[in-house]
Amino acid sequence: MRILAIDVGGTGLKAAILNAEGELVSDRLRVETPHPCTPEILVNSLYGLVSPLENFDRISVGFPGVIRHGKIITAPNLGTARFRNFDLAAALEQRLGKPVRALNDADMQGLAAAQGKGVEMVITLGTGFGSAIFVDGRIGPHLELSHHPFRKGETYDQQLGNLAFKSAGKKNWNRRVRLAIENLRSLTNFDRLYIGGGNAKRISFKLDPDVQIIGNELGVKGGAWLWRD
Repeated sequence: MRILAIDVGGTGLKAAILNAEGELVSDRLRVETPHPCTPEILVNSLYGLVSPLENFDRISVGFPGVIRHGKIITAPNLGTARFRNFDLAAALEQRLGKPVRALNDADMQGLAAAQGKGVEMVITLGTGFGSAIFVDGRIGPHLELSHHPFRKGETYDQQLGNLAFKSAGKKNWNRRVRLAIENLRSLTNFDRLYIGGGNAKRISFKLDPDVQIIGNELGVKGGAWLWRD
């Protein structure tokens, strides 16, 4: 089985074809995410992105927001008002002619990262803040921790997103990341925490042994796991 995996990000759209084991069997393609973006613009952009990729049987999509049964509930970095209730899976299935499964982008990255032992958590530091949690390899309900209060009356998204990095500076942003890890440890008692996203490389403090940075390619590779029973 060949799977077309798509990772929708706040700044970039990525895609590649995987085999059933999650190995890339094509080039990994990327284009900038259009802004402003509407459902129609997004679908057209994804169609153009994946046009060079051929001979796939299934499609997996990671989306930056809450998504259930293929329908978008929230899209903080693209515009919830525009995307709410948009059936992304159905739209792509109609346009590309193959079965589509879609879920939150942090969840999809976590599918590739999780080792299946105990409580594992994934956070993504990119345009915004994403999270996913797994118990013995099984994905848990998606919790929008990004919009929960974090510090000084602001949310994790407001304090740790890319705009916050630019305004607060690297030193202060790293202090916030360290505090966020402590908060999440107290909240979940995770056995392992994985940190992904484009800004993970900006972490400058020493991580605990049970915390590790993971590559952004896992955001695409997790698409293979989405089709496993």
